[in-house]
Amino acid sequence: MNKILIANRGEIALRVMRSAKEMNIKTVAIYSEADRNAPFVRYADEAVCVGPPPSAESYLLGDKIIQICKDLNVDGIHPGYGFLSENSEFVQKATDAGITFIGPSPKSIELMGDKLMAKDTVKGYNIPMVPGTDHAISDIPAAKKIAQEIGFPILIKASAGGGGKGMRVVENEEEFEEQMDRAVSEAISSFGNGEVFIEKYVGSPKHIEIQLIADTHGNIVYLFDRECSIQRRHQKVIEEAPSASVPDELRKRMGEAACDVARSCDYYGAGTVEFLMDENKNFYFLEMNTRLQVEHPVSEMITGIDLVKEQINVARGEKLSFTQEDLNINGHSLEVRIYAENPRNNFLPDIGKLVTYQRPQGNGVRVDDGLEEGMDIPIYYDPMIAKLITHGKNREEAIQRMNKAINEYQITGVETTLDFCKYAINHEVFKDSSFDTNFVKNYFTDPSVLDNHNEEEEKVAAIFAALEFENQKKAPTLAVGKGKVSQWKTNRSQLN
Repeated sequence: MNKILIANRGEIALRVMRSAKEMNIKTVAIYSEADRNAPFVRYADEAVCVGPPPSAESYLLGDKIIQICKDLNVDGIHPGYGFLSENSEFVQKATDAGITFIGPSPKSIELMGDKLMAKDTVKGYNIPMVPGTDHAISDIPAAKKIAQEIGFPILIKASAGGGGKGMRVVENEEEFEEQMDRAVSEAISSFGNGEVFIEKYVGSPKHIEIQLIADTHGNIVYLFDRECSIQRRHQKVIEEAPSASVPDELRKRMGEAACDVARSCDYYGAGTVEFLMDENKNFYFLEMNTRLQVEHPVSEMITGIDLVKEQINVARGEKLSFTQEDLNINGHSLEVRIYAENPRNNFLPDIGKLVTYQRPQGNGVRVDDGLEEGMDIPIYYDPMIAKLITHGKNREEAIQRMNKAINEYQITGVETTLDFCKYAINHEVFKDSSFDTNFVKNYFTDPSVLDNHNEEEEKVAAIFAALEFENQKKAPTLAVGKGKVSQWKTNRSQLN
């Protein structure tokens, strides 16, 4: 494989290109008119504009992307996540055109892309399931009867759903019909498929997922677990690996169950199996994501495995170069997603220019991003600016480094989730890992806590600034040529 096209944009496109470059593989970027000056476009060896800013007119044009691959003699397509990454029809067309898709087969994507089909596929492997229906429901009276048998509260979920869309919690029988109608309507508008099913609502769950990598020779390994329970609108904001709530014995059982999920659909490539875990540490299969996850860096940090390189090697037909026994958990890693959103206003997306954009640095700090100072946040795509990842020898050090990194991250011009993330990782329920997916609902009811939090930080910062000023006044000066330079400036120059 000598040249790959990255059918994506932003931070994930740049992240894939960096690994490809280390493997001496040429890269092709596709970009919309809104992304013309983005860093990932400049970083690629070749770049082609695919259309206007809306994704339906650019990044989702599968046939046009495949034609670009043919024109530029591209060997493989890496889809990143989102857009066409889980589109089995696109994967089949690319394969038929003689282009290697760096991901699973169309069959695996199709089987796992529909939640009901996925449940049916894995049931032969004795995978734990949340009590509920194993078929689509459209008859409201019949659905209400099933809900009564399961017991309220229940969860109505879109069969083709994801990202919290087409999902409704129903607390009692009286609101069932209204919530059913809403779930079906949202499923149709979001996925073009109004099929829904019913599950028992797990009230205080943790969202635990297992990272997998499998080759085409039948080898499957799991790269341990990730804790993804800090969410807003059923979408993740903070992740960590491994989960502080999962004991080793349970981690092994969950990992083996995840491998069985992969076996059930003849899976190869990188994938993630998601589970819900209740307060009694019972875990239930939720879904499988047949692609690289946004939060994959925390798994890379604790294992030392470059998942993008492994994806490319698997696509080349190579065997995995390591076994389950070769893998060990090295320390702890956190990731916070920095969105252009206002946490003080229900996390509504914000737009504007990155007037100031300065990344943190230091030991155990990684930033995956795709924007630069002075750039506008495009209104057409997901509002994520960056992923900030830290690693430490243990959870406490990873949190400490994350606090320092958040303090050093300078972003002005748009509202971001940085201060919410700092609030969350310093909350007592985060520190003792007793939080669940209801963190925002239970502990972020008053967004003004962020302002109070910032006031305290500003007071501390002012004290340190005053002390630094006094130290500078006392510091000796050094003669340099005809002029003089302060000791502070000399120290700064040594840091750069």
